[in-house]
Amino acid sequence: MIYPSIDDLLKRVDSRYSLVILAAKRARQLRDIQGNVEGGANLKEVSAALEEISKEKITFERTKDGIK
Repeated sequence: MIYPSIDDLLKRVDSRYSLVILAAKRARQLRDIQGNVEGGANLKEVSAALEEISKEKITFERTKDGIK
């Protein structure tokens, strides 16, 4: 089974598009700071980002220009 599940993730955001954008932005941040990924080196950046969204450690704010 894939963790976190897509159903669980979609409860945290308003659409799949928002989920993809939020995960991509966070994954880029994690890649840039290399080594501060919770869970150690075993998690890839995207997996770590999705896990953080699932645990509500990161959120998003919809602005006029997009997601912040």
